[in-house]
Amino acid sequence: MTVEGEISDDTSPDGTSPDATSPDDAGLYGDVWAGVRDVSPLLLGIAPFALVAGIAAVDAGLGLAEAVGMSVIVFAGASQLAALGLIGENAPLAVVVGTAVVINLRVVMYSASIAPHFADYGRRLRAGLAYLLTDQAYAISVAEFEANPERSRWRYYLGAGGGLWVVWQIGTVLGVVVGASVPDAWGLTFAVPLVFIALLVPAMKDRPTTAAGVAAGTVAVVAAGLPLNLGLLTGAVSGILVGLLTEVFGE
Repeated sequence: MTVEGEISDDTSPDGTSPDATSPDDAGLYGDVWAGVRDVSPLLLGIAPFALVAGIAAVDAGLGLAEAVGMSVIVFAGASQLAALGLIGENAPLAVVVGTAVVINLRVVMYSASIAPHFADYGRRLRAGLAYLLTDQAYAISVAEFEANPERSRWRYYLGAGGGLWVVWQIGTVLGVVVGASVPDAWGLTFAVPLVFIALLVPAMKDRPTTAAGVAAGTVAVVAAGLPLNLGLLTGAVSGILVGLLTEVFGE
């Protein structure tokens, strides 16, 4: 039952399902598995990323329950690593929260971009889908929605985002439990920048996004020596500003 005037999670404004499956569909979960399948190559980079997050949680003084709780509630790799580093350095709470918020500002743009694809769904379903919004889930889903309009959007997105979530949680637990025994020679931390480079390069398809990426990376490297990991925060803010200015003055 839905509130009058609200679109239900399973129906469109005309009362029909916006994602009705065809008789030839592989089944109710065909689109879910399609999402899992398409995100699978990225999981090879997400798994060591999650291990690093678990190890970082231990280094910051968190226990298993605290580390897993952070991964479940926050579910944002880059901001988690930044926050954990700051926690380990006993940084002020305002700096920890501010850094995490700025790093995750990009998710606001992702939300605005993907929202039209979920416009036919009710608020509860959209709220649940928002929880799974990550760089990888966004990039894969938007590309699929444009290339395959008949795809069940929420099921595909659930498969992609849900697959990432499961691997992230398992990796975090393993990182906390066995992280100390992982040899440094494995170079797990190298997987973190590789994952983001794989997402960044295809996203730099116009002047504003390219300028934002170059500016953010350059400033972050130059400001890497700032205390409390403020170099990352400075780079993120600089990239956003440069991207906005490039778009405004380029019109």
